[in-house]
Amino acid sequence: MSNEPIPLSKALASFDALWSPRIVTRVNDYDVRIAKVEGEHIWHVHDDTDEFFLVLDGELHISLREPAGERTVLLPQGAVFTVPRGTEHRPYAPSGAAILMFEPTGTPTVGDRHDEIPSHVDATTGHALNT
Repeated sequence: MSNEPIPLSKALASFDALWSPRIVTRVNDYDVRIAKVEGEHIWHVHDDTDEFFLVLDGELHISLREPAGERTVLLPQGAVFTVPRGTEHRPYAPSGAAILMFEPTGTPTVGDRHDEIPSHVDATTGHALNT
């Protein structure tokens, strides 16, 4: 872990893979991850942890399946949102976005329970495979 400031724009420029978060630093037992996203991720649930999102660039939509029904939240650049633990959700970015997330170290990107994982995604990590 660096003891120097981390320019997020430089970190984001270091990779092109979509839906493949990179850890930029750690805070206590949490990873601070950045990701480039575009299109749809899969429906998934984190049973034991909330998931925090900050939109660095672009616009992120998060569909939620809640007891009262399904809804979608829209996060413009600079907005934050926390998906409560146990809430099935699906992030998507029709026009692309760059996001920052806080999650406990080791949290799989595809959650604890999820829809079928596309063939271009590693089922263990949730990271996009190099194709």
